[in-house]
Amino acid sequence: MSEPISRRHALGVTSAFFAASCIENKQLSAGIGQEEVKITPGSWSPGVALPFAAQEIYPCAHNNALHLAGGFIAENGRITGPTSAHRAWKPDSVSWAEGVGLPTPRHHPQLISWKGSLFAFAGFESPSEDAVWRMQSTGWRLLGQIFSPEGPSITVEPAWADAPELPEPCGEAVMGVTGDDVLHLAGGRTPNGEQNADWTDHGDSDHHFVLTEINGSWERAAPCLSKRNSAAGDVIDGNLHIVGGRTVNDGNVTSHEVYDYREDRWRTAAPMPKAQGGLAAAAVGEKLYAFGGEYFDNGGGVYPESWVYSATTDTWDALPSMPNPRHGLGAVALDNRIYVIGGALEAGGNQTSAIVDIFDPA
Repeated sequence: MSEPISRRHALGVTSAFFAASCIENKQLSAGIGQEEVKITPGSWSPGVALPFAAQEIYPCAHNNALHLAGGFIAENGRITGPTSAHRAWKPDSVSWAEGVGLPTPRHHPQLISWKGSLFAFAGFESPSEDAVWRMQSTGWRLLGQIFSPEGPSITVEPAWADAPELPEPCGEAVMGVTGDDVLHLAGGRTPNGEQNADWTDHGDSDHHFVLTEINGSWERAAPCLSKRNSAAGDVIDGNLHIVGGRTVNDGNVTSHEVYDYREDRWRTAAPMPKAQGGLAAAAVGEKLYAFGGEYFDNGGGVYPESWVYSATTDTWDALPSMPNPRHGLGAVALDNRIYVIGGALEAGGNQTSAIVDIFDPA
């Protein structure tokens, strides 16, 4: 069965029963072909779980808190569709605070903090069972704050307002803010034609859009070096790194591309040791940490492997394996810790989870 069909069935409304399982965290030598990859020390610990199971999410850090909005949610292991729910969590909080919901339920919306505001862009809406993957070009900006920067209380009643619309519908891309304080959206997928309702209606893209002002207009910038979706990335030393992902026709890739904002061009960097799509990544200092993902061949599954890339040496090392391997998850760096949020414990929509694991680099 081809990958697109697998994803359509898996991420429609049919999912298996939810059984939150904990997979033993083993520090094994990571073999890539005949080579061995050095394992960099670090430790995993459990975080405060989400109030609901969610996958296909792009959370972010904003005002010293974690924010999650949208995604696919599930009840008793069965995906019920996208949500508009917005939750936020500050370190040492005992639970996730309820924020103001998105104007419309949406899965794969990409959250990002920029110029002091929280934004949600692109993703998919599901107006009917026959149009679960209707890709969007619109986005929103949160006016007001769920948390004040100094304390836990709401200071201004928050509400979402329209943000600048992207030049075309897109989803499963990577976003970041480069050193010149420019917002970027790169890669992912766009509709192949007029049809825009199902996963198979979309194709991989190398598009690259930039936004310089909150109330400005998106502009097209230098395209990515390759077309792919479901990659991950973050910004190191002001440059946007995009790693892993997959193509609609050929599956997971190891590609690693870097947008150098000083030179206004893309270049290649050391590829990931293993091709992983549907993964998550976050940067701490000059290192990029990548987690999980899924595959569909040989019955399908999720990757327990985690990796760390050093921009100083242009090399990858292995990390201790994820305690709860999953895909469609988010990874957010906050206070030098990485919060690995939600996702599914099996390929597709099976065992969508509320798990939050915390990785502490050594």
